[in-house]
Amino acid sequence: MNIILFSRKQLNHHPEQLKTMFTAIERLGLGYVINEDFASVVEQLTEVRIPACHRFTECVPITGEDVLVTYGGDGTLLDGVGMLGGRELPVVGINCGRLGYLTADDGRGIDQLFERIARGELTFERRSMLRVDGDVECEGHCLALNEIAIHRHGATMISVDTYINNNPVATYHGDGVIVSTPTGSTAYSLSVGGPVVDPMCRCFVLSPLAPHNLTMRPVIVPDSSSIKLRLSARGGEAFLSADNRTYTLRDGAVVELSLAREQLILATPHNNTFYDTLREKMMWGVDKR
Repeated sequence: MNIILFSRKQLNHHPEQLKTMFTAIERLGLGYVINEDFASVVEQLTEVRIPACHRFTECVPITGEDVLVTYGGDGTLLDGVGMLGGRELPVVGINCGRLGYLTADDGRGIDQLFERIARGELTFERRSMLRVDGDVECEGHCLALNEIAIHRHGATMISVDTYINNNPVATYHGDGVIVSTPTGSTAYSLSVGGPVVDPMCRCFVLSPLAPHNLTMRPVIVPDSSSIKLRLSARGGEAFLSADNRTYTLRDGAVVELSLAREQLILATPHNNTFYDTLREKMMWGVDKR
């Protein structure tokens, strides 16, 4: 088994956690590769020295029964998933960020986590992803685990004509619209008033961004739906974001969203359910009276 380690350089890395990680990898006899930015941070903060043969830059060397382990928050995990380019690989997140809805460990059980990886004892869920086609320039397939959003560029309001299976649903006048997967329902969509959705549900959520018409509300549609979005930016531009990647859209651009064939194989926290995570992260079980 080979561990693919990924993190971003600008994060608040914890030296003791990094030492624990590499001690566990060596003790368990696991092979590993690590992205260059993360390797430089590890060497700066610890006594661990990483040979060049274990480093990679852009091209991820995937062979055999590999596992991607990300160290950071949900944004780091999304970056790691994007780096895979749609290749289905088990993903394990270690949280050293803030909320960490997608991570399997909070950084306090790293040793035990790698033991479970080595023994094949981790549990995984398959999470649905969105695919983008149409007038967007991206290399290969444009995929998103959390959401696709069309949002304005500058101060001018935009309009997004929205169709479900070629049936007109609404024209969103305002800052734009978010189309979220169940996994992404606790991300950007939640911040604009979208519902929390169990990640095992088979649906997408359409949530307006600062709508000019105050009767606009989020809409839940089956994930078998084809969603078409047509942009009117008054002769200007807007942005399309796929998780944490951003692309420019021209006025009149049309994009089509659908359920991707690819899925994310995500490790779930040990003895912890989605609802446990909700209560912990949103403090729903805390009485502040």
